Amino acid sequence: MQYQQPVNLKGIAWTAMQQYGFVPAFPPSVLREVERLKPRVFPAIIDDPRDLRTLPWSSIDNYDSQDLDQIEVCEEGPGGEIQVMIAIADVDAYVPKGSETDRHAARNGTAVYTGVTTFPMLPDRLSAGLTSLLPGQERLAVVIEYTVLPDGGIVPGDVYRAIVANQAKLVYEEVGDWLEGSGPVPDMIRERPDLMRQILLQDRAATRMKSYRTERGALVLETIEPEPLVKGDQVFGLVIQRQNRARCLIEEFMVAANRTLTAFLNSAGLPMIHRVVRKPNYWEEIVAVAAERGAALPEEPDAEALTRFLIREKAADPERFPDLSLTVIKLMGTGEYVAFRPGEEPIGHFALAVADYTHGTAPNRRYVDIIIQRLVKSVLAGEHEPPYAPEELDELASWLTGRDKAAQKVERFVRKAAAAVLLGDRIGETFEAFVTGASDKGTYVRLIDPPAEGRVVIGERGLRVGQRIRVRLLAVDPYKGYIDLGYTR
Repeated sequence: MQYQQPVNLKGIAWTAMQQYGFVPAFPPSVLREVERLKPRVFPAIIDDPRDLRTLPWSSIDNYDSQDLDQIEVCEEGPGGEIQVMIAIADVDAYVPKGSETDRHAARNGTAVYTGVTTFPMLPDRLSAGLTSLLPGQERLAVVIEYTVLPDGGIVPGDVYRAIVANQAKLVYEEVGDWLEGSGPVPDMIRERPDLMRQILLQDRAATRMKSYRTERGALVLETIEPEPLVKGDQVFGLVIQRQNRARCLIEEFMVAANRTLTAFLNSAGLPMIHRVVRKPNYWEEIVAVAAERGAALPEEPDAEALTRFLIREKAADPERFPDLSLTVIKLMGTGEYVAFRPGEEPIGHFALAVADYTHGTAPNRRYVDIIIQRLVKSVLAGEHEPPYAPEELDELASWLTGRDKAAQKVERFVRKAAAAVLLGDRIGETFEAFVTGASDKGTYVRLIDPPAEGRVVIGERGLRVGQRIRVRLLAVDPYKGYIDLGYTR
């Protein structure tokens, strides 16, 4: 079926949210509650806040992001060590447990970013305002400290509340291009030598940590998730968000910060929620995938061996590597939240090659991070009872795992709908493509340009994963997220 633009993509996104169990609009009770909130006045918000407003804090995020959860600052320590401080927005200060806003956030569990429209977990007055670490604004935060050793290992440090102020909002693409030598120094960094020294030091710390984790089996994966370039209901293209040095910097900083949070709660003897990726149930299939490419993996799950294989494949065939990554991710299994009690053996995060890991650095965007923040603040406040009982954490971990998976399904469906709109006037054209999946459920491919996913419905017999083929576009249906293709050769 051929569709002519415009198609109501925002309506498609709204319907998808409802179909997967989300409440896409904020109830009036939540909006009224948030409207009554008053900005905090500093420094009288807590008894003895640490005033860190003068430090050269900065953030790196997408160019249009307003829901800023964290800012960073580093300084050189003795013996080549690098001291890192991560400030996390104190969302709990405005969203107390049991409030209308809190119940709605727990119901949805996460913000959903469809590329067409964003469904925030918290109203904009909070997530893009009062609780966002926007430049030039004084904010209450939970600060996480850790030390990066010369070999890239980390030593968890202190966790405490403080007042902070973001000095510079930087953009992934601009900072990444500069660090990689493919672009100019961003204007804000060029005008401030202190900020340039700061970002270069942060990059050095992140490079150390990444090398350390990779040597110990942190998986090198790279999937393609094209974001639609949309204006109104028209789709002008699909843009691939490239992993670059700036994104790696923030990823490494957050991994270390989350590990520090688990160490902090462990030392306090509190239950918590871990983010885990279990050892792969389908390791034999991963071994078979590697064997097809001439590599031998051990019979038992081995993250270091898998990482060496992935690094080799990325260097040998970067064009097909995202599809190999997707295959490994599907066979490995997705992440989940699991309640953890003191004294238990942690499950660990197979993909990150770490044992104790949580999500606590994005409380504007994920509800589990608010839970972790409340647990941390209860320790800092010297409370005798934690805000969550272990049984409550069991229920929340299960629920939020489901919400996380549902959000991924919504985002994927809307991306497919947008791709169908983009291709709506190209019925009958042929495209180069890679086969990304072939099973009894169907044969799927990724077009090279534009990077859209579709299903081969004619001539699919005998096609193999990784094979490069030509396909003809037969039909699209944005409202069902269908792109139907025929194999030509």
